[in-house]
Amino acid sequence: MSLTYHSAMRGILFTDQYQLTMAQLYFRHGLHEMEVQFDHFYRRNPDYDQHQAGYCINAGLEWFLDWMQQAHFRARDLDYLRHHRNAQGNRIFADDFLAYLRNHGNFSGLSIRAIPEGRVVHPNTPLTIVRGPMAMAQIIETPLLNKLNYSTLVATKASRLVEASRGGAILEFGLRRAQGEGANDGTRAALIGGAHFSSNVGVSHVLGLPPKGTHAHSMVQLMMALGEGEIGAFRAYAELYPDDCLLLVDTVDTLQSGVPNAIKVFEELRRKGHRPAGIRLDSGDQAYLSIQAAKMLDEAGFDECAIVLSSDLDELVIWQIITQIQHEAPRYGVNADKLIKRLVYGVGTRLITSWGEPALGGVYKLVAVKKGDDWSSAIKISESPSKTPTPGAKRAWRIYDQRQKATADLLTLEDEEVDLAAPLVLHHPSDHAKLRTLQPEQISRIEPLHAEIVRQGRLVYDLPPLEELRRRRFADVEALDPGVRRLVNPHIYHVSLSEALWALKQELIAEARRSNIERAL
Repeated sequence: MSLTYHSAMRGILFTDQYQLTMAQLYFRHGLHEMEVQFDHFYRRNPDYDQHQAGYCINAGLEWFLDWMQQAHFRARDLDYLRHHRNAQGNRIFADDFLAYLRNHGNFSGLSIRAIPEGRVVHPNTPLTIVRGPMAMAQIIETPLLNKLNYSTLVATKASRLVEASRGGAILEFGLRRAQGEGANDGTRAALIGGAHFSSNVGVSHVLGLPPKGTHAHSMVQLMMALGEGEIGAFRAYAELYPDDCLLLVDTVDTLQSGVPNAIKVFEELRRKGHRPAGIRLDSGDQAYLSIQAAKMLDEAGFDECAIVLSSDLDELVIWQIITQIQHEAPRYGVNADKLIKRLVYGVGTRLITSWGEPALGGVYKLVAVKKGDDWSSAIKISESPSKTPTPGAKRAWRIYDQRQKATADLLTLEDEEVDLAAPLVLHHPSDHAKLRTLQPEQISRIEPLHAEIVRQGRLVYDLPPLEELRRRRFADVEALDPGVRRLVNPHIYHVSLSEALWALKQELIAEARRSNIERAL
């Protein structure tokens, strides 16, 4: 397939067909330039079956903005659409609509407010707010959801891995197991979520990090087939990479062959003035093998060598490994805490695919329409109250209690001010019976969550470097209650509506139902 076709698939045609057919309908009815607002949010945190997330980490915004600023309808894109036919052989897209796309088919009219990348986010809080002409605000839905939902999902998984590791380093190893080029977005998201390094060479260099990796079993197998043996493979690797020597020790027999041969090679390196990096375990009972390998390395004077674990790791497996080490290490004379701190976790498939919850249910809903100089709220009614979006132009705030812990996210009307001198009533987004009142003395501060990112197609936000995104994640996670951070059955964090926004939502629901009944009569 030619580069031309690849370019088409990655450009503005990276959207769903129904976005284009709806855009043409808006054009035909003169609604395509109507100013509207869409909210992007998700309804529930990831549930991995045996364990659940109590929060998410927002990610993907910068690379989405890169795509958005480059995307526009080119001549070849319009030619594809011009030749699109329905079942009767008639054209789907008319010339006047294609002419509109040729002249205005870009995102220069859109404005975006968003919660910055790296921040902790919660269900029903708008992550991204898009304002602009109806047609282009509609067309951008699919790429926005594609790029932001997946990145947020992987960043969340990475953050949970960091939490489970208790200070151990996380290496992202998922490139071979990812869904195509989505691996690049996933790698970046994992690094935002707290992974320390990645094996992905291209993304690592783009982000200013050294890619990490060791060697595979195939190298040892080859040397063995050539008569050099496992130790010959280790010596060849150590000779070429004496200051980065990390050896995979489970090709033959981890404790009887791999670790002893690695120690021999490490002693040779030490005599030459080099410091070996460590070993990698890729199979077996990794808690037990870590203890025994640590004991052998310690006795040989290599107590600072890292022990890298890989093979189907996730946050629950890491938690189980650490728990087992805490119970078993003392009986072998190994300091459990010291061993846990030297462990490094290479996580591939279960990080890059968000194993157990492969998609974030992020949605993109119309919430407001501009009529003349005024904005009118729009609402979608659902049989399930939890699926009825909160209408209108809104602001999001994070409320911190007297311990400086985040206690709730509050959605208010766009022009509403929060009075911290009075009791603050927080309404559940859909359950009439659930509300909470915070007294002024229970609140230490309140923080706006959204930042202006794009104004009329122009980037007006300073995109921070990766390290700043990581610091945000760390600070936000530290500000969560321990119950919300639990790996299993976490406490539910409150996302609430102000009294004014709650009243507006109920008014619009009642009005929509009344209107539909009247029209049905």
